[in-house]
Amino acid sequence: MPLDGRTQTLNRLFADKPAQDVVVHALTMLGETALVSSFGAESVVLLHMAAQVNPAARVVFIDTEMLFEETLQYQQDVADALGLTNVEVIRAPRSAVFEHDNENLLHLHDPDACCHLRKTEPLQKTLRGVDAWITGRKRHQGGARAALDLFDVDRPLGELPRIKVNPLAHWDTEDLRDYIETHNLPRHPLVAKGYPSIGCAPCTSPVGHGEAARAGRWRDQSKTECGIHFGKDGAERTV
Repeated sequence: MPLDGRTQTLNRLFADKPAQDVVVHALTMLGETALVSSFGAESVVLLHMAAQVNPAARVVFIDTEMLFEETLQYQQDVADALGLTNVEVIRAPRSAVFEHDNENLLHLHDPDACCHLRKTEPLQKTLRGVDAWITGRKRHQGGARAALDLFDVDRPLGELPRIKVNPLAHWDTEDLRDYIETHNLPRHPLVAKGYPSIGCAPCTSPVGHGEAARAGRWRDQSKTECGIHFGKDGAERTV
C-alpha cells in the first residue's frame, strides 16, 4: 500500500487510542524505526514511553556542538534513568564544520545555513534507509502543526519518503506536565530557569510571562524552525 494510504488508515485506527499505543505500533510494526529526540524540555515523555516498549529502541540525538551544557548532561542522565541502551549521538562531520563554520559564527549571519550544516544534514544522512521515525511535534505548538496527524509522510528532498509518527500530536502542556509528574520523570534543568523550549545556546533565550513557549527560539528573527521537518512543500517554516 502507498504510504499516503497507509498513514490514512493508521490515523483512522489510532484516532482514539492513547499515545502509548502509537509508540508501541511505531516501534514494533513499522519496520526500522528511530526516535529522534532533542532531550529538550518535554522530550522525556516520549523517551519514557519508548523505554517501556523497548529499552534498546534506536534513539537519535543531534549534538550540534552548540548546545547548552545542561542539555548534554541531561541527555546522559535521562538515558541512564530510563535504561535506554541505544542512544546514537550524531554530529556534523568535522571537515564540513571546518569548511563552512570554522569560527562558529555562522549562526549570527545565516542561522538557516547553520541549522542545515549542524542539524538537518547529519539527521537526514542518519535516517537514510529507515522506514519510520518518531517526533515530539504537537498541535498546540501552532502554525502548520495545528492540523498535525498522528501519522504522516515525510518527504525529505532527494530521499525516499518514509512514515513520520507524532504520538503526542493531540497533547497539550497540561497532558505533558501530568505525565511527567505521574511517572516522576527528571526535568531539564533549564525549564526552571524560564526555558520551556530549548535548542542551541546561541539561539535560545528565556521566555517571559505571557509569551509563547517557543518565543525564545531565534528571538527577533523570522526563523521559527530548524528545518528537519519536511512537508509536501519542503521544510516547515512555522512553529
